[in-house]
Amino acid sequence: MLFHPHGKSYIFAPLLIILLSACTSNPALMPTPNLYVSTPYSEAQVPKNLHTTSMELLYVTDRAVPEKEGVMYNASRSPSIAYGVAKVNFGDKSLQWGELLEQSNFKNRSANLTYVMEKADELGRFPLSPYKFRRVKNKLQIDEDILERKIFHETQLNKNINQRLKNSNNKDVILFVHGFNNTFNESVFTLAGIWHFLNRQGVPIVYSWPAAATGLTGYFEDKESGQFTIFHLKETLRLLFKNPEIENIHIIAHSRGTDVVTTTLRELIIENRASGGNPREDLRIENLILAAPDLDFGIIKQRLMAEQFGPAFGQITIYTSQEDSALGISQWLTNSLSFGRLNTKDVNINEQDIFTSVGNVSLIKVPKSGSLIGHDYFHSDPAVSSDLINLILHKASPGSKKRPLQKLENNFWSLDSNYLIKKDAANLQN
Repeated sequence: MLFHPHGKSYIFAPLLIILLSACTSNPALMPTPNLYVSTPYSEAQVPKNLHTTSMELLYVTDRAVPEKEGVMYNASRSPSIAYGVAKVNFGDKSLQWGELLEQSNFKNRSANLTYVMEKADELGRFPLSPYKFRRVKNKLQIDEDILERKIFHETQLNKNINQRLKNSNNKDVILFVHGFNNTFNESVFTLAGIWHFLNRQGVPIVYSWPAAATGLTGYFEDKESGQFTIFHLKETLRLLFKNPEIENIHIIAHSRGTDVVTTTLRELIIENRASGGNPREDLRIENLILAAPDLDFGIIKQRLMAEQFGPAFGQITIYTSQEDSALGISQWLTNSLSFGRLNTKDVNINEQDIFTSVGNVSLIKVPKSGSLIGHDYFHSDPAVSSDLINLILHKASPGSKKRPLQKLENNFWSLDSNYLIKKDAANLQN
């Protein structure tokens, strides 16, 4: 451990890296959400052509391609956006769909459901950014050749999305943006689990930015890479907004990924309003989900609330935990209040009035995690994942039958570990 008399970051940076790291490079399928304890996971809800142990997810990334064999993308930055299809399977190749279906209902599984990245096929790559441009009659225009190639790849990616939309009962896109120190594979595995328990409805897209830098300064390198990726995420979202086949977009952002997402969306909302648009109608973002957000609440107030950020979305859901050790260290390092550890007493009367007037912002206090770190609860805690799934599948409001959260005060709600488990089912589990 290093010591520097003028900087806390030199003391605790190694600890922060450990705390905010992804759990494992070969994770198993996330725990079965509580909602499937009472109501079994049914293949009738899954599109027939997806009754398979393998899963395909679209991805968009600005990670660089390494020379190292066996690694598709690393933590270095690429000036161009790549897109493709990641195929994920389970470790035991003898596993059949029926057994996966059965195991998806068990709290304690008997089969090996460890993920394996079977392959990641890059389908295309956008032109290098920044794009070359020129001035024409006092207007800036992208070079015609670059614009042509850009439009080509936008069209190809949207065609791929539309093909997959045809197999879904809903015409939605689920976009996942990971946090600090997540590799490309880990980001894909996380969304694969969530999408599986979303009955494989909609089109899953992983946006994987250049995280997981190594060494003592890894957290700070990742933080800067989060700023680097903003333009590329804006380009990705713009092509989704232009696709008329997509009815709703659900964005799930975790940890440092919440900074990437909110910064990007803030700029796009300002851009949309400046052109005379209505971001709620034009962007079609039904859910913005911020899980364990590694964000300074003071900055949130001045950059998002002050910009009237909330009305641009159907619902904004923030999952918070006072026991999140990773955010506790981050909060101490920056000497600021972390949005992901927000409590009712941290919101003053003026801010309460703003939350209330917007009407679509919910802060969910999650149960204490069983893990030491308690940072990945949005998919590792069966109660929290249940709430997230019903939020996306049913667009349910907090306090409704589908999401029986307990009202605390103002916009704060809570859920306990038996959330969405019926009493008789809970007794069987004990």
